[in-house]
Amino acid sequence: MMRSLFSAVSGLKTHQTKMDVIGNNVANVNTVAFKSSTTTFSELMYQTISNASGANAATGKGGVNAKQIGLGVTMGATKITINSSGAAETTGDPFDIRLTDANSTNFFVVSTGTENLFTRAGSFYVDGAGNLCMTSTGYTVMGWQVDEATGDIKKDTVSALQIMSEKNMTSAPEATTMATVAGVMDKNDSNIGGDDGYAMNLNFFDKLGYSYTAKFAVKLEDADTETYTVELTDILDSENKSVLNQYLSTGGTTSDVFGKDTTAKKTYPIAEEGIYYTSTGIGQSVPAGSYYYSFQNYTPGTGIEFTDYAIVTPNFQQNTYTIAQHTVYETAQDAVDGVAKTVPEQTGEVTELFGITRSQLGAYGATGDVTGSINTTTGAYVYQEPAVNYTLKFNADDGTFSYIGAEGADTVTLNLSDTLGGNFEDIEIDFSTCKAADNAGKTTLGADPGIENGSIGKGKALGAMTGITINNNGKIYGSYDNGNTVLLGQIAVAQFANASGLEKVGENCYTTTLNSGDFDGIGVEIAADGSSMTTGELEMSNVDLSTEFTQMIITQRGFQSNSRVITTSDTLLEELINLKR
Repeated sequence: MMRSLFSAVSGLKTHQTKMDVIGNNVANVNTVAFKSSTTTFSELMYQTISNASGANAATGKGGVNAKQIGLGVTMGATKITINSSGAAETTGDPFDIRLTDANSTNFFVVSTGTENLFTRAGSFYVDGAGNLCMTSTGYTVMGWQVDEATGDIKKDTVSALQIMSEKNMTSAPEATTMATVAGVMDKNDSNIGGDDGYAMNLNFFDKLGYSYTAKFAVKLEDADTETYTVELTDILDSENKSVLNQYLSTGGTTSDVFGKDTTAKKTYPIAEEGIYYTSTGIGQSVPAGSYYYSFQNYTPGTGIEFTDYAIVTPNFQQNTYTIAQHTVYETAQDAVDGVAKTVPEQTGEVTELFGITRSQLGAYGATGDVTGSINTTTGAYVYQEPAVNYTLKFNADDGTFSYIGAEGADTVTLNLSDTLGGNFEDIEIDFSTCKAADNAGKTTLGADPGIENGSIGKGKALGAMTGITINNNGKIYGSYDNGNTVLLGQIAVAQFANASGLEKVGENCYTTTLNSGDFDGIGVEIAADGSSMTTGELEMSNVDLSTEFTQMIITQRGFQSNSRVITTSDTLLEELINLKR
C-alpha cells in the first residue's frame, strides 16, 4: 500500500509538470515565433520481488518470470517542436522578417553584447545608433559587412549590422562619363539654318556631384548631303557661371575641350617653289621661336631630293619672316659635285611663305609648331585646321546616321579631365541613334547623360538615404534620392545539427548546448539550401490550441486517477488500522 501511495504521488507530480508545460504553451499562444513543448513520461524504477528462473529438465519445471512492482513515474523529457513553423502574420513593417525553412531550421543570430543568442522572432527595428535590433530586447542583429574594396558581401565572422551609420546616410556622387544624342534632325528647321544654330544642352555631373550644363549649337552645312556641324558654345555651372570662359582665360581654346575634327583638313599650296616645312632640325641647333625649313629640288612624281636647310624666324604678330643666309644646290648634280650657291638673307610675309593666314596656322607653342605635313605627291602643305566643331553626317538616301567627326565613328568626346580639372571625367557622346527626317520643320535632337536607357555612365549627385529594403536572401539595400541602390550588409542565419537540442533562455531566444551543436561564428546564407526571408511578415506561435486542450483533458484525468489511488490506498490503511478496534 505504501508503494501505491508513493507511485501515485509521483504520478501527481509528473502530471502537474505536464500541466505546467501545457499552461506555458497556452500562455504563449500569441508570442512571436514561440515553439510549443511536449512532455514524455518515463517509468521511475521497479522493485524486484523474485528474480526470473530458467527451465529445469531434471524436475520437469518450466522457467518463471521475475516478479517486479513499479514504483511510479517521472518526467522523461520535454521536447521543443522547433521544426514546426507557425503561421505567417502580415504586418507591413519592412523590418519584420519571417524565416521560411526548406531543409534546415534557421535562426537569426543576435548579440547581447557579451554572447550570441539565436531567435526565430524577426521583429526588428533600427535604434538610435543605426543598428538593426530586436524590438523586444534591443539585442543587435548580426550579419556580414560589405567589402569596401569590392562592394560585395564579405562572409567572415558575424558582426552587428549598423545599416544606418553616418557613412550609409549618403551615397557617393559619380561623374558623368557617357551620353546619348537622340531625336530627329530636320534640315527645314529655321534654327538649324540660322547663325546661332539649333541649341542642344547636356546636363552632367563632376566627381563631386556638382551639376553642369554643356551647350551645343547644331548648324546646317549642306542640305543636299545632310551634313551638319556640332559646336560647343559654353559650359555653365549650377549658378550659370561659364567654366568654359574661365578655362579660355588661362590660354586654353574651345577646340581643346570639343571639336578636334579629323576630317577638317585643308590643303594649301606652297607659295615659293622649293620651300617646304620640316619638323626636325637635322644636325643643327634651331633658336627658340624659329622653324627649320628645307630647301629642295622637287620634281612631281619623283619624290623629294633634300639639298640644304635654312633657319626661318617668323614674326606672327607682324606677319613677317626672315630666312637666314644659306647655301643651296640647284641641281642634284651640283650636290654630287659639291657646287653650292649662296642665298642671301630673305624677308617676306608669313602668308607668302605658306599661302595661309596667321589665324589659319592655329595654336603654336614656344617654337611656333604648326600641325601639318607635306604631301610628297603634290608638294603641297596639308594643314589640319583646329576646328571647334564636329561634322555630323546622315545618309542622304534614308536619313539614317552616318558618322560624327570622322567616317565610321559613332561617338565624339567632350574632353574635360585635362582641361577643366581633375574633378571632371571625359564624356563620350554617342550620336548613332539620331536620324534626319522631315518632321514638319521641327528638330527634336536632344542629349541625355548615360547610355542604355541612362543606366551606364549617367553620373549622379550626392544622394541622401530615402529607404531600406531587405531581399529574400537577407541582403540589405539602401535607396537614395540620386537613384542609387547600395548594398549595406547581409543578415546571416545559424543552422544546427540538432535544433531541438537548443536551450530556451527566455525573451524568444535560444542558446547552444552540448546536444545542439556549436555555432561557428560565421553562419550561413539562408538561400544556400533554398530557405528564404520574407519582409513585412512575422512567424506566429506554433501552439495548436486543440491539441493543448486535448492534452489538458488527458492530463487532468491522469491527475484525478492518481488522486484516486492515493485516496484508495488511504482507505486501505484505514481498514488496516481499524483491525485493532
